[in-house]
Amino acid sequence: MHAEIISIGDELTSGQRLDTNSQWLSEQLGMLGIRVLFHTTVADDLEANRQAFLLASQRADVVVATGGLGPTADDLTRQALSETTGRPLELDQPSLDHIRNLFRRRQRPMPESNVIQAMFPAGSTPIPNPHGSAPGIELAMDRPERGPAWVFALPGVPAEMKEMWQATVRPRLERLLGPEAQRIRHYRLKCFGVGESDLEQMLPDLIRRGREPQVGITVSHATITLRITASGATDEACRLAMQPTIDTIHQCLGDLVFGEEDEELQHAVVRLLRGSGRTLATAEIVSSGLLSQWLSDAAGAGDTYRGGLVLHDGQALLAAVHEASDAVARHGLDSRELAALLAQQCRHLFQADYGLALGRLPLSDPPREQDKIPLAVAWAGGVATDWAPYGGHPHIRRTRCTKHALDFLRQHLLRR
Repeated sequence: MHAEIISIGDELTSGQRLDTNSQWLSEQLGMLGIRVLFHTTVADDLEANRQAFLLASQRADVVVATGGLGPTADDLTRQALSETTGRPLELDQPSLDHIRNLFRRRQRPMPESNVIQAMFPAGSTPIPNPHGSAPGIELAMDRPERGPAWVFALPGVPAEMKEMWQATVRPRLERLLGPEAQRIRHYRLKCFGVGESDLEQMLPDLIRRGREPQVGITVSHATITLRITASGATDEACRLAMQPTIDTIHQCLGDLVFGEEDEELQHAVVRLLRGSGRTLATAEIVSSGLLSQWLSDAAGAGDTYRGGLVLHDGQALLAAVHEASDAVARHGLDSRELAALLAQQCRHLFQADYGLALGRLPLSDPPREQDKIPLAVAWAGGVATDWAPYGGHPHIRRTRCTKHALDFLRQHLLRR
C-alpha cells in the first residue's frame, strides 16, 4: 500500500510557512508499513485542489491531506472533494452541535460561516476534532477495476492534526491493513572523515537501488548519514533484517562511524570522555563559540565539559597564551605550535584532563580552497596537532572545521 500527502494553503506555496505536517505524517505512515511516494503542496485554488485529489487517488492507495477545512472563503478542501467525487455536501448535525458547543464553552458567538465546517461530501465520515472547530473527512474514492483510494482530510493546525491522527486515522488504517501488515523501520548511522563518494566506494554494493534492506546516503555539513530501511511483521523482525547490513557497514568503515540516529560528533566525544572519567576544556577562534556551544548542549555533558575560551583576534590570543609572543615570532599566528600552546593553556586554566584548541581564520580574503586551520589536543602526557580544512562553501566552513576538531579529539580518545 502506497500513500500521498497533500498540503494545502497559499502560506505554504508562497514560502511564508514551512510544511512540517508532511514530515510528521510520512514518519507515521512509514511506521504502519505504508510507503509514502509523493508529497504535493497546493495553493488555495479550487481547480488546483480538485486536480491534486484526482491525481493522488489514481496513484496512491492512501491520501492524507492537511489544511483547507476552515470556515473562510479560501478553505476549499471539502468543496474540492465534493466536486472530485460528484457527491454533494450534506450537513452533519452532530458535527454542527460540536462546533456550537465549542463556541459556547469559549463564551463566543458562533459566526454563521462556521456552519460550512459541518458540511461533508455524501457518504463520507466525519473525523472528530475534540479541540477545534474543523472536523476531518474520511472518504473512499472509487477507482475502476481496483479497490478504493482512502482519503483522510485533516486540519492544518499541527496539534489538532496529530491528535486526530492518533485517535482516529491511525486506528482506521490499522484496521484497513489487517493483522498481516508489514511495518517499515529506519535506522541511521552517522559518519565523518571522508567525502560522500569515497565512503560509497568503501561499501560493497550496499547503496544499490532495489537492494533489501535499502541503504540511502545523505550529507549535511560534512556529516554523512547512512539510512538503513527494512520491512517486517514486527519491529524486531525489521531490526533482524537490518543487522547484517549494519554489521557490514561497521566492518567496512570502522571508526568513520561515530554514532547513530540523532547523535552528532559532540555526543560521541562526551560519551568517550564520560566512559573514561575524563574532562575537557576548549579554546577556539575560527568557530566563534560553536565548539563550546555544541559541547555544552550535548546530552549528559555535565561535569565532563569544564568550559572554554572564545577568542576573536590576534591580540586576544596573545593575551590568553603564555609564551605566545615567542611562538608567534618563530612560527606565526596561524601555526600548529601556537594551537598547541593554546590547548595546553586552556587545559591548565580549567583544570581539565584534555584541552582542545581550534585556531584562527586564514588571512587570505576571500579564503582559498587550500586554507587550513590549526588544531591541537593537549593532555598530561603531551600534545598532538593537525590541520582542519577551511575550504568548501562559505555556509558550512565554520561548521565543518569545528567538526574536524571534534573528530580529531574523538580519534585521539579512541586510540588512548
